[in-house]
Amino acid sequence: MDMTVENGHLLWDGCDTVELAKTYGTPLYVFSQSIIEERCQELRQDFVDKYDNVRVAYASKAFSTMAMMRIIEKQGFSLEVLSDGELHTALKAGFPVEKIEINGNNKSMAELEMSIDHGVGRIIVDSLQEVDRISAIAKEKQKTVNVLFRITPEVNVNTHSFISTGQKDSKFGIPINEDILFPQVEKAINAEGINFLGFHFHVGSQLDDNSAHLGAVDIALDLVQEVKKRLDYEVSELNFGGGFGVRYTDEDIRQPFAYFLDPMMEKVLAFCEKENYPQPAVVIEPGRSIVAEAGITLHTIGAIKELPGIRKYVSIDGGMTDNIRPGLYAAKYTGVLANKADQPAAEKVTISGKICESTDILVKDIELPTVEIDDVFATFSTGAYGYSMASNYNKLLIPAVVLANKGQANVIVKRQTLDQLIENEVIPDSLK
Repeated sequence: MDMTVENGHLLWDGCDTVELAKTYGTPLYVFSQSIIEERCQELRQDFVDKYDNVRVAYASKAFSTMAMMRIIEKQGFSLEVLSDGELHTALKAGFPVEKIEINGNNKSMAELEMSIDHGVGRIIVDSLQEVDRISAIAKEKQKTVNVLFRITPEVNVNTHSFISTGQKDSKFGIPINEDILFPQVEKAINAEGINFLGFHFHVGSQLDDNSAHLGAVDIALDLVQEVKKRLDYEVSELNFGGGFGVRYTDEDIRQPFAYFLDPMMEKVLAFCEKENYPQPAVVIEPGRSIVAEAGITLHTIGAIKELPGIRKYVSIDGGMTDNIRPGLYAAKYTGVLANKADQPAAEKVTISGKICESTDILVKDIELPTVEIDDVFATFSTGAYGYSMASNYNKLLIPAVVLANKGQANVIVKRQTLDQLIENEVIPDSLK
């Protein structure tokens, strides 16, 4: 992995990670603002500035904090949220509500009402009950709501089954079934308080091949044509989701955004020209590909246990509570000793967490300099889904988050305290 080293210490966006660990403690998430902005600039160059009537909506589930919302707003992007919590975060950050879209396969009535009350720009319908619910709320509040239908394009992808979303058997999306989809579309077109815009899909995550995206675009364009033919209605927006892969290890392939976006747009433009169809707005929803490689996690080395001829376990002061992905679906990571970043490898070790689970292994069989207690281990590419999926299992605290930018570091999430950990707990009188 690419890295900058100074005086033997790993630097992250100009900040000495060893000093960050001393100042803010560990575990510690550290994000590079410069890398986030570079990814956004790539998206502008390869998409926003290259094509007419297109938009980027950051998928906030990857990393959702008020500071991140501010960065995305300054980039001129829109925002995708999945819950009232993510929507609340965006609103508290002052994100323009008309540039927010809410997704999710089981939105509660409270979430729908909150979205409509605040006037979110889009609601992406993902269930057969939502049209009636949205229409009823919109009528009651005398508002008009823009909606898209998330479809299940029935394409297979080369990724872990846990992060594949576009296959036929998926909890996400409305199936492309003659007796299901078109009656729902017709209902939305005719429903009071609803402005039906078009279709949304998401085929899966961490992809380095564009074939699934291209197949799904073909299916979406076929639906556009069918809606025009059957209902005499022109679709005005298509959302092609995200899923563009990143590099977690040196073996991973990180395709440029243009590898996915150019052929998708070529299909859309060719369709519009051939059918004399007004070009729909095209939206993409990258999350991981914007923020994953911008983040690292710092841990302090504690117990070291060598099993001769078998394995050497090196324990850190965190684990699956701050990065559940290795335990959840065998995600692979790599890293370095931040305080020995210029030293050659001297031994093979396995980085294990302190959680009471055998699956709490962060990196298996990694070659590092000789490891000692109090060394600082930096895991690369933890910017997506590390903090977002952090938990208090074993009553561990949620780590702090620091934003680094050209040598300056600022806390954007304070470390949880022990009192905050139990502030919502109550002992009933019968136990006092």
